[in-house]
Parts: sequence; C-alpha cells; structure tokens
Amino acid sequence: MYDVVIIGGGPAGQSAALFTSKGQLKTLLLDNEKGLTQRALIRNHYGADDVPGGELVAVGRKQAEKFGTEFNKANVTNVIKKDEGFTIETEEGDTYEGKQIILATGANSKLAETIGLNTKPSSEPYVKHVVDVDAAGRTNIEGIWAAGTAAGVSVHTIITSGDGAKVAVNLLSDLKGERYVDHDAL
Repeated sequence: MYDVVIIGGGPAGQSAALFTSKGQLKTLLLDNEKGLTQRALIRNHYGADDVPGGELVAVGRKQAEKFGTEFNKANVTNVIKKDEGFTIETEEGDTYEGKQIILATGANSKLAETIGLNTKPSSEPYVKHVVDVDAAGRTNIEGIWAAGTAAGVSVHTIITSGDGAKVAVNLLSDLKGERYVDHDAL
C-alpha cells in the first residue's frame, strides 16, 4: 500500500509528489498523460525560460522520480474508501491501494464527482466545476485532498505547482503532527 497516491501528473500533481516523496512517503502518481500542460508553451513560469509544457512536465517527473515517486500511466475511474485507506480503480482494470489521495486532475471534475467529492462552480474560464476544499486542500472525504486547478486555483502552471506543494506540505504536517518544513542546505 502506498502512503500517498496522486491522481494527475501536471504541475500540481508532480509538485505534490516531489514533496511527499522527499518527505519519506511512499508515493505513486497515476496520470493519463493527456493534461493541458502537455500542449502549452509556457513563458511565465518563474525560473524557466520559454518552455514547451511537455518539457516542463518531463523535468518535474525527473525531479519527483529522483526522490522515489513511482509513475504509472492510467485512467483512474474511481476511488473507493476502505476501512484503511482507499482502493483506486482504473479503466485498464488495475487497482492500487493508498492511505491518502491527492486529486490533481486539472479542469476535469468527472472523477471528483464519481468519488462523491463536493464540487462547486469554477471562476476559471473553460473550467466548469472544481473540488470544494478547505484552505489546506482537504475535501469532504477524510484522506482525500485536492490541488491545483482541480481545487479551484488559477490554471497558470506556476500557481498550480505551488498549490500542489502547499497541499503536500499540509498533508505531511497532518501526518507528522507538526508543521513540516523542507529546506536543504548548501
């Protein structure tokens, strides 16, 4: 069983994975590799020159893998709460087990609605509904968190990646019982 299963491999999901893996949580990221970032040209991401979205995603994946994140291509169809954790079902017929879930599915709220998460209208253009979360990223189902555009933040990659990091730090803080801080020294 994974400590954390992240659904969605764009900037929010990969940023969350970077923090959870670096925080010593066994992390799996499931992604259908169809996210909007894959098709974007990004000219407003701090620390990066003009970069095709696919390249930005590839760099994020490499960083998360360095700290132990496992990646699988999958179309997640449902997340079912169990006595301990969750079972994640995929269109391909595979299942995965996780103690905590971070939903980072971008503009697609279909999975959130299938799971039974509360949603609300979005203020972002082209995004109809988002997951209703508290300030930390918690949803109405204990153990399921949401980050990035799926949680109602702006679609800009710099903002969604920051929100993924925020949600991961809040999850780590909850699990550790104290504020989690990730600082490296030279």
